[in-house]
Amino acid sequence: MRVPLLDLSDQYRALESPIRAQLDEILANQQFILGPKGAAFEEAIRAYCGSPNAIGVSSGTDALLAILMALEIGPGDAVITSSYSFFATAGCIARVGATPILIDIDPETCNISPSALERYLNESCRRGEDGFLREPQGKILRAIVPVHLYGLCCDMDAIQRIAERFELEVIEDAAQAIGAEYPFGGASAKAGAMGEVGYFSFYPTKNLGAAGDAGMVICQDDALAERLRACRQHGMERRYYHNFIGGNFRLDEMQAAILGVKLPFLDGWSAARRGVADVYREEFQRLGLTNQLSLPPEPYRDRGLTNHHIYHQYVIRTSQRDALREHLARKEIGSAIYYPLGLHQQKCFAYLGYHDGDFPETERAARETLALPIYPELSREAQRYVAESIAEFF
Repeated sequence: MRVPLLDLSDQYRALESPIRAQLDEILANQQFILGPKGAAFEEAIRAYCGSPNAIGVSSGTDALLAILMALEIGPGDAVITSSYSFFATAGCIARVGATPILIDIDPETCNISPSALERYLNESCRRGEDGFLREPQGKILRAIVPVHLYGLCCDMDAIQRIAERFELEVIEDAAQAIGAEYPFGGASAKAGAMGEVGYFSFYPTKNLGAAGDAGMVICQDDALAERLRACRQHGMERRYYHNFIGGNFRLDEMQAAILGVKLPFLDGWSAARRGVADVYREEFQRLGLTNQLSLPPEPYRDRGLTNHHIYHQYVIRTSQRDALREHLARKEIGSAIYYPLGLHQQKCFAYLGYHDGDFPETERAARETLALPIYPELSREAQRYVAESIAEFF
């Protein structure tokens, strides 16, 4: 049996007619940029996330880039983020001239470790006579970018407490976690809506995926939202009047229309993904594999939340990861490694001065994690085949 890591064809077939109708309408009116489809999708995301503002942009990467530019973070500044994430998180910080400060992860969730974050701030950083909090090389610490990896929210209560204590902005990287919930302050809050500003990616493989690149920023502050709207048009507030330098970060109408058709189905798809995760867990328990594998944690499952995890990826861990992946490939089962190196080990970040061994949990995750097939339409038969193939390996 062939089991792909991801198959989007069933989703498209179910929504083909309304998607094509939307695209035909756009082609007929020839309004491709910053039109009514984009505005409607922004409003839908704003309402869905419970945020005062939503600003459509061209990708998740450009979302973070626009945020950093709008906050005037640049040379002489430093921004803290996870050592274990997609490259763009630290890459955007570097692109604006700031210094990425990397922090190790929690071994269970693979999200940034609040204890490691607090330890770094207490032991390595000092507040100068000018009142600014500075890292050891003298850069001003401006913000924290926690990454909600694989569809599971970081420990945002702890991160917000730390951020408030050290007077740092919180920029939520919710690129993999739209719709995920966290018991924030004893109530329910959605990923991206807990910090000062958050952002999403709608890359085609995401739970809510476009037919190309697209992204969204949500934020609490109206003035920041207006600055972000200008930033996505080269810093232009009035036509051809530029008060600061931004970029070309606009969300096009076709992507907004496709996403607008899909959004009402998102929670149902997330529920189906959790159903897939439940079946995997049951199968691995039935086959006696829980001593050989570490399964994804669900720390908020019993906290009264619906979308306690949205399973953008279903990631297991084993010290025999590479051999298992080769075995699965022979069985025609798709898998993926997210991520084979910590950000501190990437060649382009050698100038930051990190070394192998600096972030042991990140490096262990990079050696052990393996993503298995997961998508809403994945059959139980296919899941049993995956589980039995893993049992065969062990």
